[in-house]
Amino acid sequence: MQIVPKVRRLWRTERGSSVIELAVVFPFLLVLFAGVAELGRLFYTYTTLAKATKVGARFLSTQRDVKSTDPLKVAAVKLQAQRLVVCGNATSCTGLDPIVAGLDTANPATNVKVTLPASTDVVKYVKVEIQGYTFQPGVFNLSTGTGNSTATFYFALSPGIQMRYMQ
Repeated sequence: MQIVPKVRRLWRTERGSSVIELAVVFPFLLVLFAGVAELGRLFYTYTTLAKATKVGARFLSTQRDVKSTDPLKVAAVKLQAQRLVVCGNATSCTGLDPIVAGLDTANPATNVKVTLPASTDVVKYVKVEIQGYTFQPGVFNLSTGTGNSTATFYFALSPGIQMRYMQ
């Protein structure tokens, strides 16, 4: 007869219910936190690329060799701007890390497209764009757990800016 009151008391008590609620809610909170962190990383990467294109366009907008008739001088200025965008150094990217992982420091022209003003334009603009850059999430990379390379989410980022040529 003493067992029945103990079972009733055990059934009515609320000890341990907080632990069960936490066990149910914690996975959802963890996924939500990881998603917010990954979204923050995506925005950080995009703004870094956008700032880099702005630096490259600003550099080009003040260079006299942009209007040169010598194609070697024009190509040299374009390469300097591309290096500025990719690694932050106009002279060389050798031994330097890219500003964002995934950019090609060996050949900056693969990621950075530079459009110079035409000689017939009345108002001249230079344009710098990132092309062919894909953002790869770190947390929600399903290919690491499954071994399936097609299960990865990719986001194509292509910031660009057009700036007036000042010379």
